[in-house]
Amino acid sequence: MLEVKQLRKTFGAVTAVDDISFTVGEGEVFTIIGPNGAGKTTTLEMVEGLQKPDRGEIRIAGLGWEKDGPRIKQLIGVQPQSSALFDLLTVYENLDVFAAFYDKSRPADDIIELINLQDHRNKKVKSLSGGQKQRLAIGLAMINDPDILFLDEPTTGLDPQARRNIWDIVLALKQMGKTTVMTTHYMEEAEKLSDRVCIVDQGMVIALDTPKNLIEGLTKEREVVLAFADSEKSAGTVLTALDSMPSVTKTHADGERLRFWTVNPEESLFHLLRWISEREDRIEQISIKDMSLEDVFIAYTGKEWRD
Repeated sequence: MLEVKQLRKTFGAVTAVDDISFTVGEGEVFTIIGPNGAGKTTTLEMVEGLQKPDRGEIRIAGLGWEKDGPRIKQLIGVQPQSSALFDLLTVYENLDVFAAFYDKSRPADDIIELINLQDHRNKKVKSLSGGQKQRLAIGLAMINDPDILFLDEPTTGLDPQARRNIWDIVLALKQMGKTTVMTTHYMEEAEKLSDRVCIVDQGMVIALDTPKNLIEGLTKEREVVLAFADSEKSAGTVLTALDSMPSVTKTHADGERLRFWTVNPEESLFHLLRWISEREDRIEQISIKDMSLEDVFIAYTGKEWRD
């Protein structure tokens, strides 16, 4: 559905995008993630035809912007970071106006149901909450029944409930077979919604795969945390047992809390808990930390995640 080859974009002395390439399959949710300033929005704007690349090629459904611009505009839906809504028109009227811009469109009432604004159908936009306005912006991007949608950080600035509402819309689009390309810097969002994730930093692709493969490819180690009820002494003495386990790669005692990293957490915990039970020590809490896309980002870039 989308093919991007060797995109490059500079603004004066600043290189915003440097040799970015990827493809997106039909019906896929493809997410570009990275910190602010990584080049996500600039990449998306070039794909959407809003910015002209200095170099590179973009094909949407086999069409190119130079020769097929008008046709591409009928095939895509765009929700930019800052949406221009008609504040004095109702939700339905906004959709009706945007429908007139296209050769074909979905019924406005269908869109209203999909974005869950039935109870606000006849309310003016100026009276809507931030989350409701964002859902309407996505609805406007869908009014022409596009083959591919571009959502630029659709949940930025929203509270957790409003963010989940947007997630539901993206998942509904996937069930409809729509192709969705989105940007975000929320790791949980990318991990839950995406078929594949493209991590960019400083204008370059640094990793591209499914969330599962990116996380599993990072390391086989898992972090296990034990909190002891009695004293720091308990945590310290357990280190002795851990040192004898070949699957344990690293340990760290911090007061009454003990952390260790192991390639086989089930086996390590089985032997460790039996050893602790024989000593009659008491554990208050056990947790096994899952690796996340944030861990992948830090591993590839050597930096903490930047909001």
